[in-house]
Amino acid sequence: MLRVEFTGALGDRLAARLDEPEDANGVYALFAHCFTCSKDIAAASRISRGLAERGIGVLRFDFTGLGHSDGEFANTSFSSNVGDLVAAASWLRAERQAPSLLIGHSLGGAAVLAAANRVPESAAVITIGAPADPAHVTHLFGQDATRELEEHGRAQVSIGGRPFSIGRGLLEDLRAQDPAKVIGDLNRALLVMHGPGDGIVGIENAAQLYQWAKHPKSFVSLDDADHLLTRPQDGQFVADLIAAWAPRYASKGQGC
Repeated sequence: MLRVEFTGALGDRLAARLDEPEDANGVYALFAHCFTCSKDIAAASRISRGLAERGIGVLRFDFTGLGHSDGEFANTSFSSNVGDLVAAASWLRAERQAPSLLIGHSLGGAAVLAAANRVPESAAVITIGAPADPAHVTHLFGQDATRELEEHGRAQVSIGGRPFSIGRGLLEDLRAQDPAKVIGDLNRALLVMHGPGDGIVGIENAAQLYQWAKHPKSFVSLDDADHLLTRPQDGQFVADLIAAWAPRYASKGQGC
């Protein structure tokens, strides 16, 4: 595992980890973590390491203002997250090989869907517990904070028991997305993974993503896994599935 840094969409230094296999097969993936999480959350770590053990290199990073990355979270938006993903892909392209796989957990799944057409080498997108509409996360803000955002431009919210300062730009940007068009225009293989009992992002989101997407597309149930894939075996299961599914498409993206 290699610690790396690159410049994000807003000009800040972003911290990343590159999990590389001993016997590389020439396939690299980019992993986007969940909303207000970090590259070191258990799900991201386990999936990335699991894929590296199966020959797929994975770059995971902290979005601007989160984890070990610089910048102010209050100044970020969904679009800046997408820009951070494009910047991460540029680093991989220059230092190793452009990612043929884009993997996103929760809101990170919505972000990789939005970023895919800006990473021309990407051949397949994998979402894990992703909302169909990025604006889904606004319910986490609460009515009082949403009203404060709309009236004053900034608010303090508690997400996962941690306080965050968010700006009105994030709220407006989330509401402005057109996910049906983004997914309809994806032009890449899509694997939708979701737990039927997900209490944070309901399974109906997976159904909507699948409906909007064109073939080739696949859906895999994550059985009784929770939203954050907190059990080690759930992260391992996801890595196993991606490793089995992706080569059919990744090899096309990389000319392998």
